[in-house]
Formats: sequence, structure tokens, C-alpha cells
Amino acid sequence: MGLFSFLFGNRTKKIQEFQSRNAIILDVRSKGEYQGGAIPGSKNIPLQQLSVRMNEIKKWNKPVITCCASGVRSGSAASILRSNGVEAMNGGGWFSLSKKL
Repeated sequence: MGLFSFLFGNRTKKIQEFQSRNAIILDVRSKGEYQGGAIPGSKNIPLQQLSVRMNEIKKWNKPVITCCASGVRSGSAASILRSNGVEAMNGGGWFSLSKKL
């Protein structure tokens, strides 16, 4: 098993498992980036607004799959969400995530 497979091999299965529980796709790019193209039905909360909108996210009471342009901001977002008690995973870049949904 290569390092890439070890690190990312189970992501597709985890995405499917989250989706089976009606996960919310949360795009953490800027509003302008989101308007330029996004996963249909996803919600947009820019990473900088995540902390102040945490109560709103918690009220969804669903697992969250984060995405952004490349996976860096969504990784930070997933970590922030988990540290606030939200079940979350990093879905990576929005375009590659859209192909797994």
C-alpha cells in the first residue's frame, strides 16, 4: 500500500458513509469562488466565518463534508468543526468531491 492510498484510500468510503446519513456539503471558499462554480445543493460558509456561524452549523444536526478549491481550507474547516463537536470530514477540492458524490 502506497502512502497516498494509506492517507486517502478510505476517503471515498467515508464520503459514501457520511452521505448515507444525509451529510451536508459545506463549501468553505469565498462567496465569489463559490459563485464561480460549486456542488449543487452545497452550503457556502467561508472559512473566516466558520467560528461565528458555528451555532447555525450545529443546528443542522447532520454530519458535514467540507470542501474548498484544493482541500487545504476544507481540512482546516473540518478540524475546527470536529473541535466544536460537529461530526465532520475533509472532502477535499470541490470539483474532485463532486465526482465522488
